[in-house]
Amino acid sequence: MKKLVIFLCLLVSLPLQAANLSINGLRLWAAPDHTRLVFDTSGPVDHSLINLSKPDRLVIDISNTRLSAVIPTVSQGDRYVQRVRSGSRNKNDLRVVLDLKQHVRPKSFMLKPNSKYGHRLVIDLYGINESAYKKPEVVKTVSKNGLRDIVIAIDAGHGGEDVGAIGANGTHEKNVSMAIAKKLKALIQAEPGMRPVMTRDGDYYVALRKRMKIARQRKADLFISIHADAFRDPRVRGASVYTISNRGASSEAARWLANSENGADLVGGVTLDDKDDLLASVLLDLSQTATRQVSTEAADKIYHQLKKLGKVHGKRVQQAGFVVLKSPDIPSILVETSFISNPREERKLNDPRHQKKLAKAILGGVRSYFETAPPPGTLLAARKPTGPGKHIISRGDTLSGIASRYQVSLGALRNINRIAGDRIRIGQVLRIPRGG
Repeated sequence: MKKLVIFLCLLVSLPLQAANLSINGLRLWAAPDHTRLVFDTSGPVDHSLINLSKPDRLVIDISNTRLSAVIPTVSQGDRYVQRVRSGSRNKNDLRVVLDLKQHVRPKSFMLKPNSKYGHRLVIDLYGINESAYKKPEVVKTVSKNGLRDIVIAIDAGHGGEDVGAIGANGTHEKNVSMAIAKKLKALIQAEPGMRPVMTRDGDYYVALRKRMKIARQRKADLFISIHADAFRDPRVRGASVYTISNRGASSEAARWLANSENGADLVGGVTLDDKDDLLASVLLDLSQTATRQVSTEAADKIYHQLKKLGKVHGKRVQQAGFVVLKSPDIPSILVETSFISNPREERKLNDPRHQKKLAKAILGGVRSYFETAPPPGTLLAARKPTGPGKHIISRGDTLSGIASRYQVSLGALRNINRIAGDRIRIGQVLRIPRGG
């Protein structure tokens, strides 16, 4: 009998406990291609979505929940949402209504707690015809003589709901990475023969692989992702530069070959969808080898410019499997500008003057690299002397990779350097033939 009473008490108390769920935060992020609404919930919630028209509205019903947060103000630039309002439904339920500017295609999901947030309900709004809205693509500027600008993709890390690392004084990594990215963009815009593009230009989230896709759509010659590092020890400081690791490159190659959607994408200017598995694998490997060669050389230039600015963390360019570095055909670099977890470096990261110094250091490395090895058909390549150039062998270099990098034949590279086989050594200086 006693057990039955306890069971009945628990049964009666369940709805009361559920009714105590609350929305403790409500945030709205407007990106170019979608709007994200995030509810901070005190626990997992049941919800439903109802799309209404004339006028267009999205009704969000959340069961056994009350609102304890302030309704966010909608930005004027939001393409989908005009206003957010709320009310109770059936006494226990919460109803949130989005007054819309157009009909939308909603997507919703729950997120489990992590180090920064608790339970979250996420509502993403997309246009009915996504293809109807496209952010204008940056076409490579071509001069009258048929030469083009070098395109640099600038990736400000994190954004929107993803704030990144947080400093001791509350600084968000997403904000400092964007501030530095914007300053780098302005510097590159003023650089003859170069053109910047941004993977995000506001405070919104962009998926990691979409950042790679944006760079590919803009036909970028180099991808630079800007971040601020963090560590549990606040004394750790210094900048660092990363390129893709062997393991990261191998896993991406497997992903590309296994995913039929990637087949139609160009890798090194060649589509893989009409190639057999072996040929596709060889072409992808060649593309990755050349891409990693460029990444390493450009990263090394940036590393040495940052070293002039202050302490660097690590003795050389490091390698890691960061997703944004995995593009097989776009040389990609990730720059950890300093440790936001270090109070002194956090203060410097918030200083616009220091942000500009970091941007100048990154540009200095980019300029140094492309002055040495500009892509064929660019304004910088046309201004470069036509005599043989030089290349200093570094760890991981191969003759075939160097030949591919400088767009010369392997035979011409061997002949000008009097090399019979493929053996080279670190520190060796190679002459690079022009038009080989």
